[in-house]
Amino acid sequence: MKKFFALILALTLALSGTAVFADEAKDEYNIHVLVWKFDDTYGSTVRQGMLKWAETVGEELGVTINLTMDDAQDDMAKQVEQADLALGQNYDFVIINLAEPAGGQTLVDKFTEAGIPFLFYNIPPSEETYESVVKDSGSFFVGTLPREAGDMQGEILADIWENDPESIDLNGDGTIQFVEFKGVANNPEAIARTQYSEETAKELGVPLEMVTDVIVADWDTGKANDAMKATWQSHKEIELVFANNDDMAIGVIAALKEDGYNTGNEGDPSIAVIGVDATDAAIEAIKGGTMTATVKQDGDAMGEANIRFAMNYLLNGTWFDGLEDKYTLNEDGCSVYIPYAKITAESLAE
Repeated sequence: MKKFFALILALTLALSGTAVFADEAKDEYNIHVLVWKFDDTYGSTVRQGMLKWAETVGEELGVTINLTMDDAQDDMAKQVEQADLALGQNYDFVIINLAEPAGGQTLVDKFTEAGIPFLFYNIPPSEETYESVVKDSGSFFVGTLPREAGDMQGEILADIWENDPESIDLNGDGTIQFVEFKGVANNPEAIARTQYSEETAKELGVPLEMVTDVIVADWDTGKANDAMKATWQSHKEIELVFANNDDMAIGVIAALKEDGYNTGNEGDPSIAVIGVDATDAAIEAIKGGTMTATVKQDGDAMGEANIRFAMNYLLNGTWFDGLEDKYTLNEDGCSVYIPYAKITAESLAE
């Protein structure tokens, strides 16, 4: 049945692509965006990026691009309901930020049967479903290389260890005691960031000792704060926290501040906290000396890519042709990655 739907989509999109080329008078496009949850800080930067670039790209192309966005509130069942409602509203395209990595096939089947083209962004379909959800369906994925953020976190730590080991090895035992805050258990980004932050640091010569099991805090500041309070009470030997995102890192720092750590005041004790996303709050924390570093995930660039790939498909019937100068197509032929960048106090001062 899935292959049947995929065939229908390929034929329908080919026909709809031809219709777009023939309809020279079409000057307005309606795009529906299904978002896993609005209150995710990084996700908000992507949404703002899409709104900005819809206007900019629309001006470049001489068309109006209308965006409608739905908040699934981290609920796949709710996102499926929103997809059902979107099917009857004559959208030209759907951009999908999955509420559940394993839940993509349900949406694929719905939009394939309706002949509405779609792409996925930020949260990749699970490894088990990626082939059918993205490649076999003729769709596209705009994301980030899952391990790159973890690699950069490890590299940042290695630089600190090489240049000023005493600043991070607070007890002087020659080993960094650390904990890892993971986004969610089954998310490919979270899995890779968790794995490679540690592995890369060790490969670069940093002696590490994890003092607890990985702490899953759902990318959430409040949950990370609660978990760090409990963990800190029984593990005052902690010298480093890797966090899969800045929201959790900020929650960790707030917990440490309650015990006089990471205040940013000269002479107060501090442990290293390294996050991912480069949110405004994280940048201010780094400038204020309460957070060590982060890895920038460029939400604006991802928002731009979503709009450019959607419009390229609608106008030209192709995902990548015509965008070669701006993006690098991955080996799978159906995805691109937006690069990360290291953000430290030193880089911010440059």
